[in-house]
Amino acid sequence: MSTITIRNVWKEYGDLVVLEDINLEIAPRAFVALVGPSGCGKTTFLKMLLSEELPTRGVIELDGAPIPREPSVERGVVFQRYSVFPHLTVLGNVLLGRDLQAGGVRGALFGRVFGAQRVAAEKEARELLTAVGLAGAEAKYPAQLSGGMQQRLALAQALIARPKVLLLDEPFGALDPGIRTDIHVLMRKLWHERALTVVMVTHDLSEAFKLGTRVVAFERRRNEPTDGGRYGAIIGRDIQIWPTRVAGVQQRSDQISASGRDDPLPQSEQRRDDPALNGAAG
Repeated sequence: MSTITIRNVWKEYGDLVVLEDINLEIAPRAFVALVGPSGCGKTTFLKMLLSEELPTRGVIELDGAPIPREPSVERGVVFQRYSVFPHLTVLGNVLLGRDLQAGGVRGALFGRVFGAQRVAAEKEARELLTAVGLAGAEAKYPAQLSGGMQQRLALAQALIARPKVLLLDEPFGALDPGIRTDIHVLMRKLWHERALTVVMVTHDLSEAFKLGTRVVAFERRRNEPTDGGRYGAIIGRDIQIWPTRVAGVQQRSDQISASGRDDPLPQSEQRRDDPALNGAAG
């Protein structure tokens, strides 16, 4: 669990102002959904949290210290398009996340864990694959998985590194509605059980209010033709829905525990995005 502090952050590209004086405090275990019209800077803001982009002005802190200027395993990320490695098996993809945790990019390429550490890493990877509904698919390749299953794999790959913060860039936008509903159930379960701090960009307001403990809306209030690019997006709305969300997640978690099962989905729903487990590609 981690606190994210954003103070007086601006993002400019030459004369174009994308984000203007953003101030935000994200508490540990919050699930913050970022919404707003296309082009208002939501993804740019997320990229700054990841350090793919740097603020032009202002400060972004993680647990009271400036965030590293390069992406790191303490900030896991899942994108809309499947960010898994096609040449690795399902298990290999998750273990790569573990290798990155152990030694960064160089460690993943040259310093993989071996021996007892490797056995422990594989055990953890298999447990995580079970948690995201991919038990039995360990030897398959991403091309043999449906879109929903590839996003489950991307979640597992991000989570095995035990990030302080999980960043989601429209991760469920390309999924069919039924599969998206299943993934929402899974995401709520993972967020609750792993006490994650999550920041998610979405264009879907219903998704934002379904998953978020807080919904933050970016907007451009001064978008006049004569303004050009002089004014960036600001935070227009900041809606707290934490108490209701925690109660809802706890109730669902209790129902799952009472059923004696360790997965979040009914079997009939699980099979909707599990064609690969039955030998068919999605």
